Amino acid sequence: MKTTLLVVGKTDEDFLESGIKKYTQRIVHYWPFDFVVLPDIKNSKNMSAAVQKEKEGEMILKQIGSQDYVALLDEHGIERTSMQMAQWMGGIQSKGIKNLVFVIGGPYGFSDAVYKRANEKISLSKLTFPHQLVRLLFVEQLYRCHTILKGEPYHHE
Repeated sequence: MKTTLLVVGKTDEDFLESGIKKYTQRIVHYWPFDFVVLPDIKNSKNMSAAVQKEKEGEMILKQIGSQDYVALLDEHGIERTSMQMAQWMGGIQSKGIKNLVFVIGGPYGFSDAVYKRANEKISLSKLTFPHQLVRLLFVEQLYRCHTILKGEPYHHE
C-alpha cells in the first residue's frame, strides 16, 4: 500500500523540515510514502477564509485519485491511540486499498467538496496545533505505526 501525506503550503521552519525529513526517510523503509506539498494560494491575504478554502480544495482534489482512500486530519475527527492507529492502518492495508492519502489543509481547514470526498477524518488531539507542526507530529506517528505493525521496539506501551 502506498501512503501519501498531502499538505497545503510549504514548511517555513528549518527544525520542522528537518524532523519531517528524518521520519519520511524512516517511513520509506516500510512501504512507499510520498510527502506532497501543494503551493500556497497567491494573494490569500486579500481573500476571505471561505474563498481560500475553496481554492485550496480545488488543488487538493486534483491530487486525489478516484480509488484513493482519503483521511483528513481534522479537529472533529476520530481520536486514536498510537496502537489503535497502527491497527487501523493494518486494517486499511488488509482491505486491499492501494493508495491511502492523508491530507493536512491550510489554516482554515477544508472546503465542503474536500469533506465530501473524504472517507474519514482523524484528529491527533483535542488541542489545537499549527498546521505546519502537525506535519511533523503526523509523520512521526506514521513511522510509529509502521514499527508497531512490525513488532519493533520503538513504541513502548
